[in-house]
Amino acid sequence: MQRRRSTPAGISTLRWALTFAIGAIAVGALVAVHVFLLPSAAVPDAFKLPKQREIGYRRKANELGWTQEIAPPLLSKLRISTQKVGITMSDSWFAKLWKPPSNRNFVPCVAPSSSFLPPSQSRGYLLVHANGGLNQMRAGICDMVAVARLINATLVIPQLDKRSFWQDSSNFSDVFDEENFIHALANDVEVVKKLPKELMTAAKAVIQFRSWSGLDYYQDEISHMWDKYQVIKAAKSDSRLANNNLPPDIQKLRCRAFYEALRFAPRIEALGKLLAERMRSYGRYIALHLRYEKDMLAFSGCTYGLSSVESDELARIRENISYWKVKEIDPQEQRAKGYCPLTPKEVGIFLSSLGYPSNTPIYVAAGAIYGGGSHLSDLESRFPILLSKEKLASAEELEPFKDYASQMAALDYIVSVESDVFIPSYLGNMARAVEGHRRFLGHRKTINPNRKDLVQLFDKINRGSLKEGKKLSNIIVEIHKRRQGSPRRRKGPIPGTRGVERFRSEEAFYENPLPDCLCQQEHKELDNSPVHR
Repeated sequence: MQRRRSTPAGISTLRWALTFAIGAIAVGALVAVHVFLLPSAAVPDAFKLPKQREIGYRRKANELGWTQEIAPPLLSKLRISTQKVGITMSDSWFAKLWKPPSNRNFVPCVAPSSSFLPPSQSRGYLLVHANGGLNQMRAGICDMVAVARLINATLVIPQLDKRSFWQDSSNFSDVFDEENFIHALANDVEVVKKLPKELMTAAKAVIQFRSWSGLDYYQDEISHMWDKYQVIKAAKSDSRLANNNLPPDIQKLRCRAFYEALRFAPRIEALGKLLAERMRSYGRYIALHLRYEKDMLAFSGCTYGLSSVESDELARIRENISYWKVKEIDPQEQRAKGYCPLTPKEVGIFLSSLGYPSNTPIYVAAGAIYGGGSHLSDLESRFPILLSKEKLASAEELEPFKDYASQMAALDYIVSVESDVFIPSYLGNMARAVEGHRRFLGHRKTINPNRKDLVQLFDKINRGSLKEGKKLSNIIVEIHKRRQGSPRRRKGPIPGTRGVERFRSEEAFYENPLPDCLCQQEHKELDNSPVHR
């Protein structure tokens, strides 16, 4: 009887032991995954801001000393989605998602030719008002460097736009490395910080240079103004030079200005690189330029997915900004033509259909998303590791920059250039500049969504005639096979266009520096060293 009574107890003990062992194994596996995904606490240097000597500049008394160690947010706070989209992920397919296109041995070649001599005797001073947002100003400043060379002018450090939509009070030295700008261009153009005192009250020729102009315009028309004036002021800087058909040395000068001289201020460069490191701690990452901000939606008139209250607010903004010429816009027509930025929800469908898994780290390069969390929720439900400069940096680290749109945009620019994959939801100035920079640095993977085709697919999903899954994925992957940043020559004007529209339709020079500033190198060791910004 005792033997019979002892048997159930033994079995019960065995079951308990097995249950405990299985539970221990499960907990151990979860801890292992957690440790694998999280940045290691044993290597805190990866999350420190660089010291003075590491970023190569002498800190001024009013500059912030970078001494804090701030780790990025913990993945344990993020819910990882297990949503399926009907795609089977293989190792080879996963590797393909991150593989950059072949650069076909194209490398930077921006050195001047032997006939390009140091700047000749200056005939006067060129003042520049750089207009627009950060990247519009950057491109315009590089145009003005080339213009100063063409008209034998001394370039005064440009004034940045303080009257734009963003109301940014930054000066040139707040955004850019002023000393580097002057010294990097010493053999190309004379650059000074201020106009000489004796010319402060001199009569100035204030002129808005003709858009997309060539060599003849500056040498034949503008140069004659030195006969009457010692100072010429350019009222605007953007799109003052043609994208094509300029002398090779002038094009190379524009590249040297953009990629070497116009480097961001040291403190911006330091924090931007640190944010990229913190993103890298999660693994390979996508930088998403999510152009779903109030100014963009108001300017473009794109209201798809917005409430009537939000649509009315955007219409009022467009009406009240005098230099936005178009007031009445058909939002449906805009979207059908592919002129609208993708919504966060559409971006989520796009990324899932390309095959990126839900645990892909995504850096959102943008200002405040219009509508905030209400519009981001669909994207975040698919890709919960959705990070930004505000999430990666502490409040103290962002404090010197947070009230300056151009400086905050510069941080996004650096993290975007450094990313494994860059995807813009809209092809604006930022997207073009980042794409061109990534081409210049070896044609890093940049996926440019075909918004016109995508909108048609998204509408089918909304109508129920197409579902997410393998069929949709195959269609989207096929559409974007040749839109991933591989080398190609810069596009000329759209056939049939005339006059100003012909030049306006050309691909921007800074969007694609091929052929002027990239050369195909064969049978030589390639120089892939990064170019300073």
